[in-house]
Amino acid sequence: MKDNVIQQMTFDFSLKIIYLYKQLQENKEFVLSKQLLRSGTSIGANVEEAIAAQSKKDFVAKLSIACKEARETKYWLKLLHQSNMTNNIIYDEHLKMIESVLNILTKIIKTTKENHL
Repeated sequence: MKDNVIQQMTFDFSLKIIYLYKQLQENKEFVLSKQLLRSGTSIGANVEEAIAAQSKKDFVAKLSIACKEARETKYWLKLLHQSNMTNNIIYDEHLKMIESVLNILTKIIKTTKENHL
């Protein structure tokens, strides 16, 4: 069976978000960290749903939701960084990952629409 790059990438990203969430909680940041946890782990969950989609249209819809969640996650990361709740290394690492996820999701959605819808 062929490896699913976006599936593995979003799972790995979810784990990194959980770790960051724990760090933020230890530093008594409860509101933004919860938002980050929800959107950051939702990306992979929606990719999993897309893999089990009933149609190409359903597949695109689920990946589109994953893309929206990725954009929201990017927003929370930027907000945490600009409010000095994360350091540059953590921010840069997570930002690089989420931008890669967004690029791949966008390409998959575009290609699927062009070829199947």
